[in-house]
Parts: sequence; structure tokens; C-alpha cells
Amino acid sequence: MGGLPLGEITRRLEAWLEVEFTLQDVCGFARAIAALAPSEQDFILDWTQKLSAAHVQLAHLFAGQAPGLLARVDRRLIDAWLVEALDAIDREGLQAAVAVLRAAEGSLALHQGRAESVALTDARGILLTIARGFSGRRLQLEASEGETAWTDGETLHLPALMARLPSAADNFALYKTLVAMLWAQGHFGTTRALAEGALSGHPSPARALSCFNALETLRLEACIARELPGLGRDIRRFRQQGAPLPPAWRGYAERLGDPDAGSRDSLELVPEALSAALPPPAHHQCELRPEAVVARIAREKMLLRLRLSELAGPSPVAREGEQARRFELKRHEDQSGTPGELELFLGDAPVAPPEDVRQLLASVRFDFGDVPPEYLQAAGPGEYAAERQRETRRDPDQVWQGSYHEEGAVLYPEWDVDRGHYRKNWCVMREKDVPPGDLDFIRNTLVKHGALVRRLRRSFESMQHEERLQKRQAHGEHVDLDALVEALSELSGGGEMSELLYARLSRTGRNVAVAFLVDMSGSTKGWVNDAEREALVLMCEALETLGDRYAIYGFSGMTRKKCELFRIKRFDEPYDDEVRARISGIRPQDYTRMGFAVRHLSRLLLDVEARSRLLITLTDGRPEDYNDHYRGEYGIADTRQALLEARRAGIHPFCITIDREGRDYLARLYGPARFVVLDQVAALPLKVAEIYRRLTV
Repeated sequence: MGGLPLGEITRRLEAWLEVEFTLQDVCGFARAIAALAPSEQDFILDWTQKLSAAHVQLAHLFAGQAPGLLARVDRRLIDAWLVEALDAIDREGLQAAVAVLRAAEGSLALHQGRAESVALTDARGILLTIARGFSGRRLQLEASEGETAWTDGETLHLPALMARLPSAADNFALYKTLVAMLWAQGHFGTTRALAEGALSGHPSPARALSCFNALETLRLEACIARELPGLGRDIRRFRQQGAPLPPAWRGYAERLGDPDAGSRDSLELVPEALSAALPPPAHHQCELRPEAVVARIAREKMLLRLRLSELAGPSPVAREGEQARRFELKRHEDQSGTPGELELFLGDAPVAPPEDVRQLLASVRFDFGDVPPEYLQAAGPGEYAAERQRETRRDPDQVWQGSYHEEGAVLYPEWDVDRGHYRKNWCVMREKDVPPGDLDFIRNTLVKHGALVRRLRRSFESMQHEERLQKRQAHGEHVDLDALVEALSELSGGGEMSELLYARLSRTGRNVAVAFLVDMSGSTKGWVNDAEREALVLMCEALETLGDRYAIYGFSGMTRKKCELFRIKRFDEPYDDEVRARISGIRPQDYTRMGFAVRHLSRLLLDVEARSRLLITLTDGRPEDYNDHYRGEYGIADTRQALLEARRAGIHPFCITIDREGRDYLARLYGPARFVVLDQVAALPLKVAEIYRRLTV
């Protein structure tokens, strides 16, 4: 009762299946659908409309099969099957999608075990935050080929789809456990053993490596259980779901569970363990790839020595000069005698390493516990071939000419609101340099806004010394009520009451990273472009006083095949005349395809170690693109999804726009308190710095 009548169903099918042109008979489809319950009618008609937007033939194939499928197949499996067909038409064309729909039984059987799966693309932001939280390093996350999980110590490779367990919650928990296991390989010495070639001389190195991996999995399980009890409980549960360990291996697990056990203990057990069959791999067991670890360590050594060579300047010939090119790491004590952070020195002079050098040093220390002296020797001339250190980049403008192939591009997904699903690898993005402009624009801007620049500098200087409230402290002037309530709750539940119950004001150092995303679409031509450039000049002048890390990128595009991001200032780049010339050179380009730009800037922000990360967009209008469906609801939905992904990863987006109609859609994109609409273009340079101050205090 309450379903659509036969006539209305027929009318909709005739419109979506373009019966007027295809002359296909839909009466049989319509009668079968009309006999279903209202919810089943809605499901079939909704998907028929979505598929017709991709191709009428897909919609026709589905509508003919749908009533019979619904009688015996779960809707979630049908959803996954249809999404696979849409991915196929995006990736390989119509015939591939038709093949998926025609092989309904086989495709649905394939998806039977995937109904509660979790996709890496959906969980990537959270998993990356977890990985970097464990290690404190700028780890990367990529999809692996097949079902394996492995790491070279820098990049964690995880299965693109996790469907090993019956529930989505368990599959997500397994993703987190795999991240923890890969992190533990580095933290607890497995990676170091591989780097040292511990098994290279074994007569059966592949079998010995498999045995060592099984032993190390047991040891790392115990290490994680001690360090991360919550994940330890998940690991025990996953272990119990698999085949039980043989008696000998239970003994190995007990020996390797000792807090003092290390990778050397696992290596010593390998000859004995090889005499028996290896236990079946647990769900959370990862692979070990020594060759990838060794290659990554060699590459990092090369890159570090090359970067130190650039910091040291031209190579001297004399032996004394060669010695002067050797850097040192020293740990200085403060006035109280407390050891401080390691500092880099060249001779007696301290050197402020750029972000990439700091990351390389952190990675080497993570691998070896310290930085070996040979890593701190600046590379000599010609020591490494140029082609080994830098990839050859093609000119993006040449790549665009002719066919729109994707060589050398970064591919990003895009959210299709009509499908309710991502289009995988849909946006073809390349970074470009902004051609330098005339520095007279910078000088004129500083003269025009001289009084404001001085006021902003004073205002930002005061932010360096502002007191901030630190919570959950052992001592302080105030009681931290939140911490007290949690502690009393723990006590009432039989736990131990925390002593971190106070709050105090402290002048702590700032730890902020901000990325400015500048609209360079054609609609910014004229006053808007001038105002954007002036605003960036004022912001840079103020931020140089404050010391926050910041980057500036422009964005534009023309269809999904030509998504362009313009480098204006990288995080590790100084604000010098080259950057000023790029700001001056910002010019209107094409259209406002925004989702890919938000996703790329989010990735760059996550590569910066910071307590607070901001993404501030300067734009004059809503997301849209040339002659495709990115206009309207589709573009807004994709941009909203990209911003949700950023927020889930711990990034705080904010938008500044001069679009007076912006309130109609910006609340949906950013939230009601995360955007501001300026009525006048001329107010943009005056407001950007004020808003930044409010966001970062």
C-alpha cells in the first residue's frame, strides 16, 4: 500500500530510458516494479535514475533484473555491485560496465563477503592521523597491490579494501591494528634488523624471513599490548578468531612476550622454529620486505647528504674545508640542566634545518636510534647522479596539449552526489609554478597599506607572548573541571584516579601550520584579483613576524582532466623576492573546480608536524566548472565532502568570500561559524589578517 501507481512508474522509466529514441518496451519492467513494496520501488527507481545519468543501457539492464534480484539479494550487495559498474564505466568505458551488470550472479557473489567492507579511501584520513600520532613522524599511507600490508619504514601500504571480517567495525579495527603493527616494526627494532641484513646469509633466506616474520609478529603483539592496551585487546581477539598456535609456538610467544625481548631474540629462535611448520598467518600479520627497507634507507641517506651539501654551500678542495663540511648534532641543556632538543651545527655555527631536513634526520634517528656520522657528511660534487635524486618533470602546459593523458599527474577521487559514491582517480591534477610578476606591485601595496602593515605586525608580535590555558596539569592555579569529572568517574568504576587535575596559564610556543588556498578562476579578473594579491602581501608581512609555518597555493581548472594547482609559497620556502614575485604574478585562469584542491592542500598540511592545522580559502564564488555537471549541486557536494575529509583528519577549514550569495551554500560547505562574507572587495586585505588572528589565538 502507498506505492507508486503503474502509470507513474511507466512515465518515469520512459523518461529515464529515453524510450522516445530507443523504442524500448518498458511495460514489463513497470508492471514488475509496481507489484513491489514502496521501499523496494524507491530503491529500484532511484538506482535506475542514477544509472541513466551514466548511460541509458546500464539503466535498462538494471531495471530488467532488479525485481528478481531484490527477492533474494541484500540491498547492500546490490549497491556494491552497481557502484562497481559505475567505477568500470569511469575506468574502462561502457562495455566494461555492461559486462559487470550482465554477470550479475558472479559479481554479487564476489560482493557477498564485502557487504561490511571498509575502503581505504574512506578511512585514510583517520588512519594517517593514527599512524603519525604513534610515530611522531611524517609517515605516508598508500594502497598496496592485493591483500598485503607492508612498509619500507616511511610509507605504510595497506589493502585498498578491508573485507576479511564480517562487520564494518571489525574491518576498521583491523585497519587500525595493521597500522599499529607496521608502526611497531620500526619502533621495536624489526626494521632495524632488516636494514642490517640479519637473514641475508641464511641458506634459505625466503623461508627464514617467513619464520622471522611469524616470530616478530608474536613479539610485536606483546609490545603493543603493553604500550596500547586497547589495540592489544583487538589483537588478542583477532588471534583467537584464527587457528590456534601449535604448542611449540605458544612457547615462543611466551618467551618473546618478555618485556626485555628484542628482534635479536626472534633471530636466535629462527633455526629452532624452522624445524616445525609455521602457524597460519593471523589477520593482522604483515609482510616483511627487507629490499624495500634497504632501498628507502639508502635513498634517505643520499637525500640527506645532498641537502646538507646545499646548506653547506660550495665544496672546498682543501682537507680542512672537507672537514668543515661535516655537520654535527648537539643537544644543549637549558639553565636548569634539562637536556633540550638536538640542534644541527656546521663547525661552531648553528644551522636552522628546513622542514625536509628535519624530517630526514628524524627518520634516520628512528631507524638507528641515532644519526651515524657518515650521514652528516655533506655530499661532494658529482657523488650522486642527478637523475637519482630528482624526478624529471614534464612541463604541465605541454602535457595538456593533444590528448589528456595522465602521465606524471596526481589523481584524486571526486564525490558524485548522484551516485552517493566516489569516482575513483577522477581528477587529473598537476602542480604548476606561477610566472613571476612585477615587484612594483608589492612595493605599491606596502606603501598603500603602510599604516595597516605596522599595526598588524604589532598585533601579531603580541600573539607570540599571549598566555594560553594548559589543561590536565599536575600543578596549577585552577582546577580542571573536565579532568576532575573524568578522574572521579574512573575512581567510581574501580580505576586509579589521575593526578592531572589542574589548569594553568603558560606562555607556550606556537605550533601552527596554515595553508592559504587562493581562487584563481577567471571570475577573479580585475578588482578581486588585486584584492587577493594585496591580502596575501599583508598576511605574509604579518606572518613573518609571528613565525607560523604557512604555504600559499592557487587553484583553477577546466574539466576533471585539467585540474591545476599553482605553487606560490611552499611550507619550507622563505618569504623572499621570488615568492613576492609569484604573489604579484597571480592571474585569473579558468574555472572553480574546488574539491581536488582541498584534498591536495589537506595532504600537504598533514605532511607538516603541527599541533593546529588551518586551511583558509579565499574565493569569489561557488564551485563550478566548464560545460560539465560540476555546476550546481554536484560541485557543492564534492567540495563539502572534501572539507569533511579534512576535518576528520584534524584540519580546520575556513572560507573568506566576497560572494554576496555565499550564505546560501557556504553554511553547508563549512558550517555556520566557519566562513565570512565580505560585502566589499576592498575590505578583503583588511579582514584577512584580522580573521587569521582570531582563528589561531
